[in-house]
Amino acid sequence: MSAAGLLAPAPAPAGAPPAPEYYPEEDEELESAEDDERSCRGRESDEGAVEGEVLRTLYPTVMRRRALRSCCQSYTEDASETDLAKHDEEDYVEMKEQMYQDKLASLKRQLQQLQEGTLQEYQKRMKKLDQQYKERIRNAELFLQLETEQVERNYIKEKKAAVKEFEDKKVELKENLIAELEEKKKMIENEKLTMELTGDSMEVKPIMTRKLRRRPNDPVPIPDKRRKPAPAQLNYLLTDEQIMEDLRTLNKLKSPKRPASPSSPEHLPATPAESPAQRFEARIEDGKLYYDKRWYHKSQAIYLESKDNQKLSCVISSVGANEIWVRKTSDSTKMRIYLGQLQRGLFVIRRRECEQYLQIDPKGSESRQLESVSFP
Repeated sequence: MSAAGLLAPAPAPAGAPPAPEYYPEEDEELESAEDDERSCRGRESDEGAVEGEVLRTLYPTVMRRRALRSCCQSYTEDASETDLAKHDEEDYVEMKEQMYQDKLASLKRQLQQLQEGTLQEYQKRMKKLDQQYKERIRNAELFLQLETEQVERNYIKEKKAAVKEFEDKKVELKENLIAELEEKKKMIENEKLTMELTGDSMEVKPIMTRKLRRRPNDPVPIPDKRRKPAPAQLNYLLTDEQIMEDLRTLNKLKSPKRPASPSSPEHLPATPAESPAQRFEARIEDGKLYYDKRWYHKSQAIYLESKDNQKLSCVISSVGANEIWVRKTSDSTKMRIYLGQLQRGLFVIRRRECEQYLQIDPKGSESRQLESVSFP
């Protein structure tokens, strides 16, 4: 129901004085102005104050309508209480409708502000969320820093413990080796003392006999055959591997050395070829040659020593299943060498990088020398 219908005066009964003129256009303009003012006020207020603002805005309008209705009723004599209650109910319904429309408009306006990001409540909550976000980031950084420091401390602690354990193990190993060597030294001294004590009793002393002059026609005396004394029992303190290693070293030192000119690459002292009776460990695995506890591969520079003490500078050109091909650096000719020849010692392979050899002086003392080979 429109406001003009509510404010229209009731029809006057016959014989009543004429009612004053009523202009609904002025009332509509007034209501539109009030609506604009109410809308402006609603944009400045929040959702909780919308209903109170509407009531404050509609109250003067309702009172004005009631005053006009009372003025109109002064000219009507047949106005009853039922009409008054009906008009009041219509005013209440219109007021509720207006409140609903205003509240809906306010909600739409707030939704628009929320989409634009200018809503005050949205900004407050966003500010609160931003503060919480910054606080969590700061706490996470502090926790990371704390954990990093803890890890660094644990790392330093573990490192110190490892260094200390290493030093303790090193000292313990050194002490154990010293004790073992001292024990071996005592055993050797005891054996030496035992041999010195028992050596005199084992010596064969000649029997002092008186030799008389031979009488004529006496037979020639037959010499007394005595049993030779049994040798003393030997206690071996070396293992079989150490004994074999010493035998190899002695065999190397027994072989004569071939003099070499200083200008040739063979001027360095090298270990000559070993005796043919000695066997070397040689095998081929995965395209590589394992010889004399070393691995040799393709394109590796080597020295090849033959049985007649001839030393050649070669390069391994290929590695087969049971043989290898080497190429001489002097004339680029190739030679095929079988594993059996390497195992029997007919050919000896040496690396061209560096060589170790033992040199025994005339007095019998050993001195180990290490010389490096330089190539052009």
